[in-house]
Amino acid sequence: MDFNKICVVGLGYIGLPTAATFASYGVEVVGVDVNSKVVEALNEGKVIIEEPDLDEMVLKAVQSGKLRASLKAESADAFIIAVPTPITEDKKADMTYVKAAAESIVPYLKAGDIVILESTSPTGTVEELMCPILEKSGLKLGEELFVGHSPERVLPGQILKELIYNNRLVGGINRVSAEKIRDLYKIFVKGEIYLTTATTAEMCKMMENTFRDVNIALANELAKLCENLGINAWEVINLCNKHPRVNLHLPGPGVGGHCLAVDPWFIIEKDPETAKIIELGRRTNDSMPAHVLKRIKEIKKENAISDDLKVTVLGITYKPDIDD
Repeated sequence: MDFNKICVVGLGYIGLPTAATFASYGVEVVGVDVNSKVVEALNEGKVIIEEPDLDEMVLKAVQSGKLRASLKAESADAFIIAVPTPITEDKKADMTYVKAAAESIVPYLKAGDIVILESTSPTGTVEELMCPILEKSGLKLGEELFVGHSPERVLPGQILKELIYNNRLVGGINRVSAEKIRDLYKIFVKGEIYLTTATTAEMCKMMENTFRDVNIALANELAKLCENLGINAWEVINLCNKHPRVNLHLPGPGVGGHCLAVDPWFIIEKDPETAKIIELGRRTNDSMPAHVLKRIKEIKKENAISDDLKVTVLGITYKPDIDD
């Protein structure tokens, strides 16, 4: 199948690098965003997010005529939805952006097109939310319109490299959908591409981040335990990790970023009665900023430090060399 034109809906941390990468491989790409400033900047060859080498890639792609931006979707051979999936105040998935993105492309769909959700989403999003919307096109899903989920698995600061060299997971609503989506990503992906169902792919992405979140929570809980018992947690972790099958994480003031602090709640929402460890881990990590502040106050009191104490925070972002 030939992919002459791709429409990427959502020009954020994932959508823009993905659009620019496809364009750099010679595919015509239109990026769609509701933010006029993002659209204007991209059409001038500029980016408003921080990611190494992205500005240079975008500029070259725009100058070559392969990449441009618009406020509205357009007809294309493939549609990639890469919009935010935040959580609400009561820790529920807010699928407003995914729903709006799916609805926005319906008028432009034709037989043979593929539609991919890249946004990290709760299990069932493709089958239960997107498919009913896409059926409004009048096309038969899985036969005329091929739909699936391919979650991003990249690290901020290394996105352009990891988009190409990381292994990719592609889940389709049926086998033929997965195969056609795989063919699209083969344009630039040099890692392995593994095929599965859309729902399985959704769970895989959430569990990858949940695995890390729960293990960070274990390290944070260990730090609290050692604190209470007068033991050096850092020494415990260092010595435990001498064991060939142990790899304890390091404790910290919590968990940040777009994914780790959000994705576990998607699993919890689906089955709170079962996801007990996942929820406990999430709440443990959420408690760490308050715990750190409590320790600062205790240290101040123990050392009779005056009330004009100034605290320096070294490092504001959740990892080096990014703007989040």
